[in-house]
Amino acid sequence: MNNAYRLLAKQLDALPNGFPAVEDEADLRLLAKLFTPEEAELAAQLHTILETAASIAERIGKNPTDVNQSLKGLARRGLITCRKIEKGLGFGLMPFVVGFYENQMVSMDVELAQLFEDYYKKAADRLLAIQPQVHRIVPVNETIRNDMEIQPYESAASILDRAQAWGVVDCICRKQKALIGEACKHPIDMCMMMSPTPAAFNDAPMIRALTREEAQDTLQRAAKAGLVHSVNNSQNDVWYICNCCTCSCGILRGMKEMGLANVVARSAFVNSVDEDLCIGCENCVSACQFEAISYDQTAKVDARRCVGCGVCVVACSEGALSLIRRADMDVTIPPVDEDSWRVERAQRRGKSLEAIL
Repeated sequence: MNNAYRLLAKQLDALPNGFPAVEDEADLRLLAKLFTPEEAELAAQLHTILETAASIAERIGKNPTDVNQSLKGLARRGLITCRKIEKGLGFGLMPFVVGFYENQMVSMDVELAQLFEDYYKKAADRLLAIQPQVHRIVPVNETIRNDMEIQPYESAASILDRAQAWGVVDCICRKQKALIGEACKHPIDMCMMMSPTPAAFNDAPMIRALTREEAQDTLQRAAKAGLVHSVNNSQNDVWYICNCCTCSCGILRGMKEMGLANVVARSAFVNSVDEDLCIGCENCVSACQFEAISYDQTAKVDARRCVGCGVCVVACSEGALSLIRRADMDVTIPPVDEDSWRVERAQRRGKSLEAIL
């Protein structure tokens, strides 16, 4: 049985996102919860470039009807990519994270939650410590000083405005943590989806479609709840906004629990304090999830720890905080699009994209 899961694990680790093996085979047990051995063997032979079921069946020497049925079953469970291509319905390999794991809200139970936790604690350092990072931080516009130049990809509000359809789903991270008895206080209906296609989520299962105004309200609700906005790490092709916390988020936990630096790409901004307006309430100190603010007569910001999320700005009732642009030498420009991200990430990991195309 494990041979099929090893094949799939190896193929998933060949993707730029990664799926590193661990000594106690927690990676294989996690896959075994989601895939049958036959499904794992089939998924391991998929590429990232989408193919029809007939093309896949011919390439691997299997019955086209059986392959088509199996692929559709995997796609319905969110375990592989499936969408229309020129020759019909195309199927392809999907990464573990961000990928098919986030699609498991319905199947997430105590067993899967614990299997993920077991794997996460052994593999997170290798999953998260590679640049370019999977996620980058974006603030809401109202936290940035008015005279600052803002690129469209640098603001959560601007990213929302560029979309034509919006939706929201429950946060898989907070559900997973709750199932293992470590629930946090933050709201769960916080993971936002976007699409350039109007009405894209109107009939989508498990996604609650939103209007533009409802999406903006959800973003503001997340900010008021003290959540950090993060997106996929590219200038274009941004299709989700995770409203995250260091207590549950699989990425941000790497900073808090494991002390890993740079697990998320920080924004182009850094917090600034107007000492004349600071009244010493220390609300910003408790609001900061990255321990970047301390208090010594006035609030003090550690620019090295500040990710430029703006959560502290929302928490300040006196308007003493705002985000200002970092020096050019301290700003990392994200990859142009997802393809550019994949190429750079694969190079950093020493992987050849030819193995999975």
